[in-house]
Amino acid sequence: MNYPSKLIEEAVKELSKLPGIGKKTALRLSLHLLKQDQNFTASLAHALQQMRVSTQYCKDCHAISDQILCKICSNHSRESTLVCVVAEIGDLLAIENTAQYRGVYHVLNGLVSPIDGIGPAELNIESLLNRAKERDVQEVILALPSTMEGDTTAYYLTRKLQEQLPSLRISTIARGIAVGSELEYTDEVTLGRSIIGRISLS
Repeated sequence: MNYPSKLIEEAVKELSKLPGIGKKTALRLSLHLLKQDQNFTASLAHALQQMRVSTQYCKDCHAISDQILCKICSNHSRESTLVCVVAEIGDLLAIENTAQYRGVYHVLNGLVSPIDGIGPAELNIESLLNRAKERDVQEVILALPSTMEGDTTAYYLTRKLQEQLPSLRISTIARGIAVGSELEYTDEVTLGRSIIGRISLS
């Protein structure tokens, strides 16, 4: 692709490093920014720099935070004895946006994946075990992806938590058919898990 300016080419090169942004989209974004007031691009650059430099991670749950404790962990109205374990911060945001959960979270920052060289030591697992033991946690909900890595991580966590706290309740999010889906178009694994994880209506 030919560019009218080396500066535009450099901007496209950097923007296209972002996930989901190809060179064409990066070029459109660059041209759009050129049309904006200089204050806009200065504010954008400042916001990005501040985010990168000043953002920290909550000491309890490892979510993104502006303070030592995030807004959820420091909220006394949340059920601190109920901990939802997620792989990434994006998963936390997805659950939080449902407005159906009032406990706290624990972000692993990944999943156990031996193929990729990621073992338990690379994840925030030790802090979860300590938290469960020291904070009188009553239930841990494993909200992990329905993948081989997710299942491996869930199995590992369940075993470690049960060894340390035999009376701790460990649950997982329901896995089944999406609302509005037709049974005949549902894959066999999802349908099978829906049957096994059925709920009582009585």
